[in-house]
Amino acid sequence: MARGPTYNVPYRRRREGKTNYRRRLRLILSGLPRLVARKTLKHMIVQVVEARVEGDHVLASAHTRQLVRDFGWKAPTGNTPAAYLAGLLCGFRALERGVEKAVLDVGLQKPSRGGRVMAVVKGCLDAGLEVPCDPEVLPDEDRISGVHIAKYAEMLSGNPELYGRMFSKYLEAGLRPEDLPKHFEEVKARIVSKFGRSVEVEEVG
Repeated sequence: MARGPTYNVPYRRRREGKTNYRRRLRLILSGLPRLVARKTLKHMIVQVVEARVEGDHVLASAHTRQLVRDFGWKAPTGNTPAAYLAGLLCGFRALERGVEKAVLDVGLQKPSRGGRVMAVVKGCLDAGLEVPCDPEVLPDEDRISGVHIAKYAEMLSGNPELYGRMFSKYLEAGLRPEDLPKHFEEVKARIVSKFGRSVEVEEVG
C-alpha cells in the first residue's frame, strides 16, 4: 500500500503568527514565571504568568486602564510613563503573591531600547521583582517620568493651534503636558503607598 510523506499541520497560533513555540519552550524551561508585556496603540498589558499542564496561569497582572480608574492618571495610557507605572503596579502585585523573579516574555515583538516594553521591565525592577536584563536597554529617568514630553510641549507652546492638536487628550483631562513629570511622580507615589511603601515625590521640570 502506497503511503505519502508525513505532514504535520502547525499549531493554530503558529499559523496565525501569534506564538513562537521554540522561544516559548526556552522560557518555560527556565523554570521561572514569565513577565508578559504586550502593547497596543493605546494601552499596555502586563502579566506574570506561570506555565502549568492545563495551561498558563496568571499570577499577577496590571493594565494601564487601572492607572486611570484606581490612581487618577490623567495622561494618555499608551506612552512610556504609563508603561512604567503599569510595570510598577504588576511588580508589586507579583511580590504580594510570592513571586520574586521572572523572565521577560516579549512574544513576537521586537522591543526597542528605552521603549515601552523596557519601561515595563524598569517598573517591575523598581518594585523589587528580579527580571534578568541588560541595564543598557532600560529607559532613563527623564524618559520614564515624561520629561521629553514636557519639553516638546514647551517647544510647541508658541503655536497654540498645533499645541492644542498635539496634546488634546492631555488638555481634555485637565492636565497641562508641561506638568506631566510632576503628575507622574504623584501617581507613582499613590501606587507605592498602596503597597505599604514610601516614596519621595520631587517636582520635575
